[in-house]
Amino acid sequence: MTTSHPAHLAFTGLLMLLAGLPLAARAGEPLIVVEDRGGTSVLPYYEALNLQPRANAPARPPIPTPQVPATPADEAAMLPVRSAKLTPGTFARRVIEAPGLRPFVVIGDDEASRAWLQRRAAALRERGAVGLVVNVETAQDLARLRALVPGVPLAPVSGDDLAERLGLRHYPALITATGIEQ
Repeated sequence: MTTSHPAHLAFTGLLMLLAGLPLAARAGEPLIVVEDRGGTSVLPYYEALNLQPRANAPARPPIPTPQVPATPADEAAMLPVRSAKLTPGTFARRVIEAPGLRPFVVIGDDEASRAWLQRRAAALRERGAVGLVVNVETAQDLARLRALVPGVPLAPVSGDDLAERLGLRHYPALITATGIEQ
């Protein structure tokens, strides 16, 4: 059976209208707003669904729980850290908009970063900054950097992903909610 194009469109429109009628009938009902601000259990909403296991569903094996290592992770095991996309150098300050971002620094174990840390140690502590050491070879090198800025946590991390996301090529750098600067 062939139908003309306008007749087909009218039929399709009628089907869509009929499909929407059950939704329109419920339009006057109040909405149930679910939000989690802590302290309010969502259990009544799940109970209202009355979810039952499928009748003929095969039993699923339990999901294995990862084993916690007997000894805690050693920071020295993460070293050396080398970030191929970041090198010591200078760059022009630029503005970013990242409301709520805690100030952090990107540094390496090099002369420029060490001098920069010494000059800015007090300001970094006042701002509550943390440090990402993106190029460091040994635990002793990391300890020497930490000694330059007591009270500013420094962690060894690869900075390649961060470099891409921020368009950063050089360090030392201070990244705040409003800008990237040296």
